[in-house]
Amino acid sequence: MTTQTRTAPTTTAAGPVGPVALGLRQGRLEVRQFLRSRESVVFTMAFPVIMILIFASIFSGEIGGGVKFTQYFVTGMIATGLMTVGFQSLAIQIPIERDRGVLKRLRGTPMPKWVYFAGKVIMVAVIGVAETVLLLAVAVVLFDLRLPDTAGRWLTLGWVSALGITACTLCGIAFSSLARSGRSASAVVTPVALVLQFISGVFFVFTSLPTWMQQVAALFPLKWMCQGLRSVFLPESFGAQEPGGSFELGRVALVLAVWCVIGLLLCLTTFRWTTKRDG
Repeated sequence: MTTQTRTAPTTTAAGPVGPVALGLRQGRLEVRQFLRSRESVVFTMAFPVIMILIFASIFSGEIGGGVKFTQYFVTGMIATGLMTVGFQSLAIQIPIERDRGVLKRLRGTPMPKWVYFAGKVIMVAVIGVAETVLLLAVAVVLFDLRLPDTAGRWLTLGWVSALGITACTLCGIAFSSLARSGRSASAVVTPVALVLQFISGVFFVFTSLPTWMQQVAALFPLKWMCQGLRSVFLPESFGAQEPGGSFELGRVALVLAVWCVIGLLLCLTTFRWTTKRDG
């Protein structure tokens, strides 16, 4: 096992490269690789847009109080988009890179190990922001979505999204160790993501789901991401319809922060650079 994990500047043909420059360079590389993968772009960025086009066209009425279904549905789609790019894409992409020996080769280079993860984090952040902007633009132009009208709501959108995508990214890196091979990664990850979407109030009004389903969903980040985002796009009066009688933003922050810690601990204890056959 290599011991070259220091964060000192790495020397290239152009001279020494500092830690920040290394991370940004790896991030640009990850973003380019993502955009070159047609499947990743379609699945990660186009899927939420397609879903909002379908559901908003079918359910064009109101859910009550003068609020359109689109206004409610967009919260789940934003949360799903963040989960897809943070959790699902990494949990599938990393096993493929591990299976191809990419991680093994990286571990044997002078590049600090943290640079690899920094690149993934930057890629997730860039694609997550782009996807959220795209979803909002489509919903505003085609379905008259009402954007947040106060600075406080925009701030809530920011911290809920940041905590949510951080938790999903860490969990995605940790979950990547479960797949036995790159080929099986999608089969392992996709069902988990789909089940979480159905029980977390993404496609349906959360309180219309069975109580036991709501309780199971409350154990995972996606439900709390959706709930926090509902406080941004829905009238304040809708908080009374939540299971807790309010949007519970304090609890949203606490649960997502706890999942960030859990995800980090799982990453540190379970991440593998090589396949089992490589030892």
